[in-house]
Amino acid sequence: MINGIIKEETLALIHGFHLRNIRGDVLGGITAAVVALPLALAFGNAALGPGGAIYGLYGAVVVGFIAALFGGTPAQVSGPTGPMSVTVAGVVASLAAVGVSRDLGAGEILPLVMAAVVIGGLFQVLFGLLKLGKYITLVPYSVVSGFMSGIGVIILVLQIGPLLGISTRGGVLESLDTLLTNFEPNGAAIGVAAMTLAIVFLTPRKVSQWIPSPLLALLIVTPLSVVLFGDAALQAKGLDPLPRIGAIPEGGLTFSMPNWNENFPVIIKAGLVLAVLGAIDSLLTSLVADNISQTRHNSDRELIGQGLGNSIAGLFTGLPGAGATMRTVINIKSGGRTPISGMVHSVVLLLVLLGAGPLAAEIPTALLAGILIKVGLDIIDWGFLLRAHKLSIKTAAVMYGVLLMTVFWDLIWAVLVGVFIANMLTIDSITQTQLEGMEADNPLKEENIEEDSITPLPKEEQELLDKCSGEVMLFRLRGPLSFGAAKGITERMMLVRNYKVLILDITEVPRLGVTATLAIEDMVQEAKNNDRKALVACSNQRVQERLIRFGVQGIITSRKEAIEVALNELNS
Repeated sequence: MINGIIKEETLALIHGFHLRNIRGDVLGGITAAVVALPLALAFGNAALGPGGAIYGLYGAVVVGFIAALFGGTPAQVSGPTGPMSVTVAGVVASLAAVGVSRDLGAGEILPLVMAAVVIGGLFQVLFGLLKLGKYITLVPYSVVSGFMSGIGVIILVLQIGPLLGISTRGGVLESLDTLLTNFEPNGAAIGVAAMTLAIVFLTPRKVSQWIPSPLLALLIVTPLSVVLFGDAALQAKGLDPLPRIGAIPEGGLTFSMPNWNENFPVIIKAGLVLAVLGAIDSLLTSLVADNISQTRHNSDRELIGQGLGNSIAGLFTGLPGAGATMRTVINIKSGGRTPISGMVHSVVLLLVLLGAGPLAAEIPTALLAGILIKVGLDIIDWGFLLRAHKLSIKTAAVMYGVLLMTVFWDLIWAVLVGVFIANMLTIDSITQTQLEGMEADNPLKEENIEEDSITPLPKEEQELLDKCSGEVMLFRLRGPLSFGAAKGITERMMLVRNYKVLILDITEVPRLGVTATLAIEDMVQEAKNNDRKALVACSNQRVQERLIRFGVQGIITSRKEAIEVALNELNS
């Protein structure tokens, strides 16, 4: 089945490769690669610690190419991202908690992490095959904002140690504890970090349009660090050496089989977390790409492409990735329009990987930390964070709650709990609106229903109702009725006893939920139990069919006709 889908998607993509835009695609791909290079190294270092930078570059090459080839967002550029690197760091911490060594050199933890990456990719492919793409993007903005801001905060906290030249591992709390316990800053690292931060924050826009500030920092600070803070110079002064990313394996990408045999429950859970987070991250970026390029992405195909990319990346020890917002935006603005641009981006990074290994080994980890500080600050949704309370206290509470759960508890649980609470608040709001639309005509005085809230009936219908001498209760409901509206229907059920005829008007109800249908059935049955006549005015055929299936009787197609039947009932 998967092979057939892959073949179909490949043919579809071939037809989508507009060669007339080849110049723009090549330029966009090269520009995106320039931006991706320092970020891939930084994310690799953040996810896997010292020695992990190269795996970020591996991931950028593999995920970027495969996701562009098979994905559903033509101009999207994929690769390691902040949320995915934070999640991989969490996977490393989870494996360390069950006794696995974090030392990449020992070769123990990397095969397990890559097993989780492969499984995560397969989960994403499954999401696409099950056509879950449209549901994954139905996440309230308050949850997305809180989650992304939480990711930004995590990145900032985890980079404090490397920024100061202090080795830290684990999550936020563990990292802060290590930082406070072993607070011995490295002066050379602080100097490198200061230069990096100055470049990434102070580079004029005119310059950054031609060469991105992260790459500029990489090209300027790396050689300066060798000259000013070389190992020999620091040893002569009796200072600690400057932490660097270290030697990069030669020969480019190499196939490596992950370890499926150990800690399988941890790996499965980690893979599912990577899949869900990667799906959300990618599809949100797809929406951004749609807005800029005026196109429409295919969510399910995008999930399949991202899943294939991540699974294959795991087989080549590459960090998992997702649609990268900044790289995608830069690609589109530089002329990229088709999947060719994402593939060019990967080919350029592969060429860099094959030819710049010795130079990349000299990159200080403090430089990468400085770049990630800028990334973390950019990820935080400052605009919404600072004014959410002005829009809605409930919305602000959801957003800040998700932010705190993301930072101090668990990424996926933060999203799940946030979505649950946000949806409950939405349902409550919709229910209140539905209840406000419930109106009773000819109410008794003791019912305390304000006449001003009742929409007047057409003159002819009102005259017919007046002839009923207050013996008919016309109960009107409007709009789609969900299970929340059932409460309002049930609360008004006892009013039936005060009238001889009940007319339940749902002519303006386009959709009826199961729970609301049962509530209507109970109301009609209550009327019958009290020897009252019950009529249901319903003009929507689909709603009529549902009521009939539930055994509701007395259905009449119009309100006027129902009032006439009620009047005849009283006169008989």
